[in-house]
Amino acid sequence: MAPDKKAATISNVTFVRPAKFYLSGFSNIPHVTYFYIFLCFVYIMTVVGNVLLLSVIFLVKTLHTPKYMIVFNLALTDLCGSTALIPKVLDTFLFDNRYIVYEACLSYMFFVWFFASVQSWTLVTMAYDRFIAICFPLRYHSIVTKPAIAAMLLLMWVVSLSLISCMVGLLDRLSFCGSLFIQSFFCDHGPTYRLACNDTSLNNIMAWVVFIVVICLPPILIALTYVCIAIALTRIASAKERVKALKTSKERVKALKTCTSHLILVAIFYLPFLGTNIAAVTSYLHPNARIINSTLTHTIPALLNPIIYSLKTEEVLNSIRKLCKTNRLNSHLSHRVNMAEST
Repeated sequence: MAPDKKAATISNVTFVRPAKFYLSGFSNIPHVTYFYIFLCFVYIMTVVGNVLLLSVIFLVKTLHTPKYMIVFNLALTDLCGSTALIPKVLDTFLFDNRYIVYEACLSYMFFVWFFASVQSWTLVTMAYDRFIAICFPLRYHSIVTKPAIAAMLLLMWVVSLSLISCMVGLLDRLSFCGSLFIQSFFCDHGPTYRLACNDTSLNNIMAWVVFIVVICLPPILIALTYVCIAIALTRIASAKERVKALKTSKERVKALKTCTSHLILVAIFYLPFLGTNIAAVTSYLHPNARIINSTLTHTIPALLNPIIYSLKTEEVLNSIRKLCKTNRLNSHLSHRVNMAEST
């Protein structure tokens, strides 16, 4: 047999693709069931909040603006990301279905990380919207247009799709001939590829690329936008001139009001991600602590985003009131019509 054919045969023999993985979850934590019940409550509230926000934006034509296109995208990815993660986590640990088929594990990993990537870059798009509204208020409507935001959002989805597909696809070249015990609450990328018994250097590089693109680069860009916003505001000399300048632009006033909410969303989303990964790289982090932190990082932002950024704003609240009044009026008219027909 030729050397190259022999090597190929050995390669085929030693390549092992497992039928299933085993998700470990927490270890030695009493009453852990209460945590999963809490996650169930979080998921229900996430669905209610984001579906309400999506419905209001869709039904109220005055909210069909570039800004609320971004908000709609964030609510959609929050809903999809939570749906991709939490129901499967509950099924795995509440009902003790810890074995997961190899192909299902890769799909699970893809959707969780894909929607996390889209969430991350949606926050960057929000920062860009706030930056233009405050620094260039008179040109806001000519710069931040529906086609421009649609193109940005589409690019974001395509790039995230390509990046996460590449990351997950590279796992298919690995051979899992040893442990199939994933120390996580879902098919996370790091704990999975480290189980392989052949060369994982390419997977390690891809993990760092995803970490930089999804977790590190977006907050840097957001920080730069707020530095520019701060510089633009400090250029106004006196406090009186600042108030006058703000009053001359409704867009700038509205934008400043939403900056605090946006910064809260950014802190809630990125700080736990960065903290967990930095702690895992620089020192020992107990698997239980990492799982709790990762679980809350993937779930709590999706719950809080519609509450903090949208549902408490005047525009959205007024839109909800209008929808309620319209529904009451329609139901009252239909009731009167039914009464008239019956008589």
